[in-house]
Amino acid sequence: MNELPGIQHAFDLTEDERMIQEMVADFAQNEVAPIAAEIDEDHRFPKELWDKIVEIGLPGIPFPEELGGAGSSTLAYVLAVEEISKVCGSTGLTFAAHVSLGTYPIFRWGSADLAAEYVPRLISGEYMGAYGLTEPGAGSDSGGTQTTAVLDGDEYVLNGRKCFITNANHAGVFICTAVTDKSLGAKGIGAFVVPRNVDGFSLEKGEAKLGMRGSDWASLVFEDARIPADHLLGSREDGFKTFMKTLDGGRISIGALALGIAEGAYRESLRYATEREAFGKTLADQQAVQFKLADMATQIEAARHLVYHAARLKDAGLPFSKQGAMAKLMSSEVAMKVTYDAIQIHGGYGYTREYPVERMWRDAKLCTIGEGT
Repeated sequence: MNELPGIQHAFDLTEDERMIQEMVADFAQNEVAPIAAEIDEDHRFPKELWDKIVEIGLPGIPFPEELGGAGSSTLAYVLAVEEISKVCGSTGLTFAAHVSLGTYPIFRWGSADLAAEYVPRLISGEYMGAYGLTEPGAGSDSGGTQTTAVLDGDEYVLNGRKCFITNANHAGVFICTAVTDKSLGAKGIGAFVVPRNVDGFSLEKGEAKLGMRGSDWASLVFEDARIPADHLLGSREDGFKTFMKTLDGGRISIGALALGIAEGAYRESLRYATEREAFGKTLADQQAVQFKLADMATQIEAARHLVYHAARLKDAGLPFSKQGAMAKLMSSEVAMKVTYDAIQIHGGYGYTREYPVERMWRDAKLCTIGEGT
């Protein structure tokens, strides 16, 4: 129990997946960890860090080589999210939202022309991606979308607003829902690719956040914003289904994000417990603390199996909606429990900014909210 945990290898990772895991773990420790506290404290999006993420090719991990990607697996991407999130939830969220929400839907449901136009730019970092679903009156009730899209010749005219949109201020392309035919209910909701520079589209500053403070967000405002009619993902009737399927994969990402946060908090707790002495011996030698650490490690291991299993199902082309939801639910709850216990193990110091566990606890809360189950 006194040995600090390093990388947790799954027994059947491919050589490519193992190499990506180790590369990202090294990157996270050397490039992300040193500024994690600073960007949280200053509520600052670290553009310089995002440029490095692009430079080492992480946005292309799960996409084919012909579009500029690495041609690797969903699991490899999940491993990357996990390793980054061990040291900084904000950076893990930025990366996850860009890949699973801002890029994957265009790759999966966009026309060949849309994929060719946008996916290579998103992989190369020319564009950052964002995903506009949540509205002031429609969060978990995605079918309650009020933003409208009216076909006018060869363009759709969008009106409405979205809120809590991750990466919004830095994104070059957005994927948004809008109602095309209110009489059809959910089948009347379309999914659209919206370039940043279209007339009638603007951003409003996002609210101050509890956690994930180094992750950017803002509100999207559409006022007679015109986009080409061919920027529809799939058919007009399948937009809502497209968004729900996108969230299926997004939940695996959130599961990996929460898993990483929990692992980071556990690692910090074990380190502290082996160094801090009380009643004549280290905390790690106190049975009450040992029980906490054992429970934390067990819960993390269970969450890891759920997340990796959902990723492997997706890679195999098998149904994974239920498993992705389970992974997200379990991992987010584990992250909350583990980070809470991490603060308890640190005692009064855990309540201060001197140690990272209070930041990890604040970051973990978003994982129980975002993308639902």
